[in-house]
Amino acid sequence: MRPTNLDLDALRSFAVGLETGSFARAAERLGRSTSAVSAQLKKLEEQAGVTLLRKSGRGLRLTDAGETLLSYAQRLLDLNDEALGAVGGANLEGWIRLGLQEDFGETILPGVLGQFVRAHPKVRIEGRIARNGELVDKIASRQLDIALAWDGGERPARVERIASVPLCWLAAATDSWRNDRGEPLPLALLETPCLLRDIACEQLDRQGTAWRVAFVSPSLAGLWAATAAGLGLALRTPIGHPKSVRMLDPAEYGLPTLPSIDLVLHRVDGVSNVATDHLVGILKQALRQALPGDWYATPPQH
Repeated sequence: MRPTNLDLDALRSFAVGLETGSFARAAERLGRSTSAVSAQLKKLEEQAGVTLLRKSGRGLRLTDAGETLLSYAQRLLDLNDEALGAVGGANLEGWIRLGLQEDFGETILPGVLGQFVRAHPKVRIEGRIARNGELVDKIASRQLDIALAWDGGERPARVERIASVPLCWLAAATDSWRNDRGEPLPLALLETPCLLRDIACEQLDRQGTAWRVAFVSPSLAGLWAATAAGLGLALRTPIGHPKSVRMLDPAEYGLPTLPSIDLVLHRVDGVSNVATDHLVGILKQALRQALPGDWYATPPQH
């Protein structure tokens, strides 16, 4: 029996449509008509032999088979782009200055750098793991080309929303903490300025809960150590926290319900080339694989 080969162009339309939240926007990005993209999606379903998308209100949602194919599509496209980069971009040279929030330094960065270096061995990357304020300042002063950060409303350069990430309260994994002692709530915080510190204090003040600063750290590692030791509660996202801390249910512990925070990609205007575009693509793909799908945009529209 002759094997079926999935169409990479159709896979790309499928993946880009889900990434952008709209197959019309996917068509625009890929330089195709919306009808051509629709035909590609139909062709992809015929090749796969299953339904990939179902109507959901005005949009579409992935079926279980669609979810499975999407994960493979991203890997196939990633390998395709890496192969082309390796043979066509091996002679590219230059510098790219990349900044990442501390939360992603250990979880995302190694794989991103490894994949990029294999495709562009002559391109040098200057990386910086830093806190939000520093990343935004260095984008504004053009000391970084790309930065992945939490959205505090700053717009020093082009900004692309990647995902909406829930915030959570964290305590020591072994601590049976309860907020019933009638004392101010102890907090483990990062030094100011800190966007998440401001949110924690604002939410507690709004609820009318007294709090005190129990521990202050200049780094995320210090914050995790203090939280794991039971010195206080921390407010972060579910990303990258160690097993020595656990998330708390706000309702169970009398804590305020927390909002989500947007994860955004800052990119300096005028910095665009094959290597930079490839690094951005690898970074976004790594995030797509690492973060839950419901943190991303709403289902795509035709």
